[in-house]
Amino acid sequence: MARTSPFKFLQEVRAETQKVTWPSRRETMITTVMVFVMVAVTSIFFLVADQVIRVLVTFVLGIGS
Repeated sequence: MARTSPFKFLQEVRAETQKVTWPSRRETMITTVMVFVMVAVTSIFFLVADQVIRVLVTFVLGIGS
């Protein structure tokens, strides 16, 4: 395995980070909002699915009144 000096390593890391296409502030905000919206939609979906399954299981097993 080739040995690299810490200075050379940091130079290579810096060179690689300059090649990265960084998102703009607007793109970051849009994707952040999209994540929050999808989390809300998914949580509502699982809340409804859980309630439906609870009602079905209660009905099938005859639990409750």
